[in-house]
Amino acid sequence: MLAFDNDDANDWAYDLDGVSDLSLVKSAFEQMEAVGSGYLEQGLACNALAACEVLARLRGRPGYTNAYTDKVDKWVATHQIDPPMGLITRGEAAVVRILGPESELRELWEEAGDQEWRAAVDDLRSRMSG
Repeated sequence: MLAFDNDDANDWAYDLDGVSDLSLVKSAFEQMEAVGSGYLEQGLACNALAACEVLARLRGRPGYTNAYTDKVDKWVATHQIDPPMGLITRGEAAVVRILGPESELRELWEEAGDQEWRAAVDDLRSRMSG
């Protein structure tokens, strides 16, 4: 239920090692935004949530750490970047979109009846935005 507790986000996070800026975060948002109002596949949504998590961690608000976040936490520790507000705003829009009606990830979690997922996403949004 946490942002990195899935294969898509973990694979995405491994690509952080290849960048020293926020280009991977921007790319995750761009890929999701390219869908427009169409049906949002879970993989794109998972990557966008992982990107939001990177932004929250860069702002000093990790929320949680576990084996899945280790590589991200190491990257953040060595890349002290202050995310621009425009990127934070795009992250907020991504969260709203992921929680919206045309979202496979939201549908999957609703079918599973897991309100903890929505709480985790709301927590991520507040840590990223706050």
